[in-house]
Amino acid sequence: QVQLVESGGGLVQAGGSLRLSCAASGTIFSAYAMGWYRQAPGKQRELVAVISSDGRTGYADSVKGRFTMSRDYAKNTIDLQMNSLKPEDTAVYYCNAQHPVYGSRNYWGQGTQVTVSS
Repeated sequence: QVQLVESGGGLVQAGGSLRLSCAASGTIFSAYAMGWYRQAPGKQRELVAVISSDGRTGYADSVKGRFTMSRDYAKNTIDLQMNSLKPEDTAVYYCNAQHPVYGSRNYWGQGTQVTVSS
């Protein structure tokens, strides 16, 4: 069974930092593009950051320069280092895995809450 499990969310003051982690199990994720998404109350889920199978990263404009995504192929994990957090970063953050060829191989974690107080 394929599983993605996020951890590391919490409450932090504006300007602070958090590090989210996502542990993948049940398949070999090295071929997958991995992403972090977030969904704030009343808003649509949006892409925050993505990392390709060969380690290239991309970021939403709203987090560029503040968030850094990385992956550990040996541990089957991805991380999201979030610095200079703002209240508008408050959301549930989800880990996603998408196979680049087989579209049906798309998996989500259960989400982790990030709350940034002003």
